[in-house]
Amino acid sequence: MASRLIGKKSVGIKQTLKAIKQDQCERLYIAEDAEFKLIQPLIDLAKDKSLEIVYIDTMKELGRLCGIDVGAAVACTLREIC
Repeated sequence: MASRLIGKKSVGIKQTLKAIKQDQCERLYIAEDAEFKLIQPLIDLAKDKSLEIVYIDTMKELGRLCGIDVGAAVACTLREIC
């Protein structure tokens, strides 16, 4: 795994859910220690849209990968718009 997510990204449940619904998400990242009932709708939607889901061990690690100083339950990389 890279030391950081490259390119534009969305971090957090609300923003990531919005990006998935708008078909802007390229790949979904989920922290394995995030509260399941909060992230389940994102997992279901990502599967419906055939998005790749990458699981990260902890919220702290996902936050670090996103370049923020706090943990993150979910994040996604955004599609490049041509």
